[in-house]
Amino acid sequence: MFGKFITTGIGSMPHTDPGSACEIILEKVDIPFWPQLPGLSFRELMIPQYSEGLPSARIDVDRQRIWVERNGASELNDFYETYTDNTELEISEDYSRGFYQFIEKIRGRKFPVLKGQVTGPLTFTLGLKDDAGVPIYFNEEMREVALMVLKGKVRWQMNRLREFCDRLMIFIDEPILSALGTSSYMGVSDGEVKRLLGEIVESIRNENGISAIHCCGKADWEMVMKTGIDVVNFDAYDYFENFRIYSGVLSDFLERGGYIAWGIVPTGIVIDEVDTDSLKDKFLRQFDALSERVGGRLTPERLILTPACGAGSLREDQAEQVFDTLYLLKQRLLNG
Repeated sequence: MFGKFITTGIGSMPHTDPGSACEIILEKVDIPFWPQLPGLSFRELMIPQYSEGLPSARIDVDRQRIWVERNGASELNDFYETYTDNTELEISEDYSRGFYQFIEKIRGRKFPVLKGQVTGPLTFTLGLKDDAGVPIYFNEEMREVALMVLKGKVRWQMNRLREFCDRLMIFIDEPILSALGTSSYMGVSDGEVKRLLGEIVESIRNENGISAIHCCGKADWEMVMKTGIDVVNFDAYDYFENFRIYSGVLSDFLERGGYIAWGIVPTGIVIDEVDTDSLKDKFLRQFDALSERVGGRLTPERLILTPACGAGSLREDQAEQVFDTLYLLKQRLLNG
C-alpha cells in the first residue's frame, strides 16, 4: 500500500497562520494532514476541537475552560432524536481553521493518501470533566454519547477529504493510554478500553478508511493491536524499548497486514541538538533490533516515518526543523 519509508505527521503545529502550517506539511511529508493549531485558539486544543455537538458541553475561551453541565437532559434528548448511524458532526472553522485552509490548499489536487485525526475516546472522556470536576468517562451515558460524537466527527472529516485522495487514513490520538493502570484511572477497565477503541476503528473502516492510533508514551500495545487497528504509531525516540517488549504480538500484527508508524524525530527542545545522520543511525539500530524478533515481516514498506508526537508545543522554527529533519531522514535512508 505504501512505498519505502513514507512520511507523515501527527497533527498539531505551533503556527498561528494556517496557510504557513499547511505549506510546510504539503512540502515536507508524503501523506499530508490537516494541522491542528492550539496556539491560534483554545478551541483548537485536542478536547475542545471535538466538543462541538456534545450535549451540555460548555466552553469559556477567555478563561480557557471546557466542561459538561450535569443537568442537560433536554439537550441529550435532542441529540438522541437527531443522531443516526450516518450522522456527521461538523468541526466548524472556529474550531479548526487549519482544516479549512488545508482544503483550500489541496483543492483541485489528488493524493494517493491523506491523513486526518480525531481525539481518542479515552483521552476525550477522561480529559473532559463535568461541572463537579468528574471525568465524563465515569458517567456511562455521557461516555457513550461522547463516543457517538467522535464517530460523527470521523464521518464528517472523511467525507470532506475523500474527494482529494485515493485512500484516507485517520489517526486516533490517545496520549492518555500511557497513564492507564495508574492510581488515577483504576476505574478504567481493559475491556472498556478495547471496546471504545474498537468502535472508533470500526467507524473509520466503515468509511473505507485506514485506522491508525498514536500514543507518545508507554502503552499496552498488545491490547491496542488487538482492536483491529491498521497502523500503530509510537514514540521511537524515547520509548523504543517499551515497544520492543511487544514483539510477539507485533509479529502477528505485521502478519495480518499491519503497519508501524515509527515516531523517530523528537518533538521536544532536543530537536535543536539532533542531526540527521545520528538519527539515521539510531533508527537503523532500532530497526535491526526489532527485526531480530519479528523476522522478515518488518520491511521498509511496512513503515511510516513520523515525528514522535505533535509539534504544537514547539516554536515555529523548531517545528519546521522537525519536518526538515523528517524529510532529510527519509532521503538518507533511501540513498543508503
